[in-house]
Amino acid sequence: MPVSLFRRLFLPAPSLAFGLPRELRNASKALSSYIVAGWNTFPFQENDWKDAIALALSKGIDGFALDIGRDGWQPGRVADAYKAAIGTNFKLFLTFDMASLPCQTAEDGKILRQLVTAYAKHSNQLLYDGKPFVSSFGGQTCKFGTDHMDEGWSNVLKNDLTPVHFVPAFFMEPPIFPSLKSIDGAFSWDSSWPMGNYDINSGYDDEYLRYLPGRTYMAGVSPCFFTHYARDTFDKNFIFRSDGWLPAARWELIHKYRNQIDIVQIISWNDFGESHYIGPIVGAQPMSEAWTTGFDHQDFLDLMHYYIIGYKTGRFPEIQNDRIFLWGRLYPAQADAPDSIGKPINFQWTKDYVWGLIFLTDPAHLELSCGAKSLGVELASGVNKVNLSLTEDCSVRAVLTRKSKVVLDFKPPGYNFARFPKNYNFNYFIAASPS
Repeated sequence: MPVSLFRRLFLPAPSLAFGLPRELRNASKALSSYIVAGWNTFPFQENDWKDAIALALSKGIDGFALDIGRDGWQPGRVADAYKAAIGTNFKLFLTFDMASLPCQTAEDGKILRQLVTAYAKHSNQLLYDGKPFVSSFGGQTCKFGTDHMDEGWSNVLKNDLTPVHFVPAFFMEPPIFPSLKSIDGAFSWDSSWPMGNYDINSGYDDEYLRYLPGRTYMAGVSPCFFTHYARDTFDKNFIFRSDGWLPAARWELIHKYRNQIDIVQIISWNDFGESHYIGPIVGAQPMSEAWTTGFDHQDFLDLMHYYIIGYKTGRFPEIQNDRIFLWGRLYPAQADAPDSIGKPINFQWTKDYVWGLIFLTDPAHLELSCGAKSLGVELASGVNKVNLSLTEDCSVRAVLTRKSKVVLDFKPPGYNFARFPKNYNFNYFIAASPS
């Protein structure tokens, strides 16, 4: 599910102020989205939502984007989420999963209209320029019984309905955006990862911003992407390249563009099937246990907290104590495994490294090792990037010394690299020293 971060100056009322020039909007708002589609929240009750909301708020996230599909039980989970948020400042908004929801007839559009109407006046509904904020995943082929998708979406969300602020993730070329009357902006879902064998860059941001003058731009950020479903299930078996300290590098780009990017959506809170979750593994899993069991990603949430504060305030927080974040795959990309599903598409795009971010209050010396491989380096105060290539079975260890005294000796439990996997698992293992 996507996590969304909104940079806006709030009025005392729950609506947002957008009359200020962009360069003066220095207060920020963070929202995070939650997958309701699929089976992830099927067993959820109101207290489960309350727990998720409390955790998100503690990390600087101010809301969830609720990704909803076609299953009949899902509106009930959405209702629980809105109910659980009452009494908090936490905001929610709907994002329609158009890979699941039907959208060819006018009748299909009524379902979306009913959902929007149900929560438009809820105290925890995110309002953007005084209007309920609505998004989507896909929908660029939806016509809702009309001759053109733009007309179809206008009929569903713009005509004879409470006015909404619609910022969809339409998978189309950005030069088309200026001709669309149904949208108030666009979400670049693909901006979260490199779409090829290269490091993350601002290419999607530049292109979207070029064709959205005066409209809302929502950018993405994510820790990684791996999915490994067989053809007789969801038929999804591929990676997006997540090397190069991806979550930190993407946040750095976002910070650089923070006066132009209106909203950031973290993908995701709980999409276990695609491995980019940052929340706890709770609820139900859509047959993804083989690559998520033992791979808790909540340390990515801790890592992102630092960047969330920087995005919301324009200044990164002062580092209060030394901390080490280490992540990477546990098996070689080129390894062969007795796995009938086969290697994921694009497996050759990733390298066998430990990726590290070292947060230091003062300069220190780092020794990062795994078996015979080691790195010794002097680091400055602040945030430092390090990496270490892996070639043999080994356990990761990081030792910080300052003035010849060991200040942190970190041996992450479970961070063991093995050359011979039993199945293909390109999910990231992350570990962080105590805060």
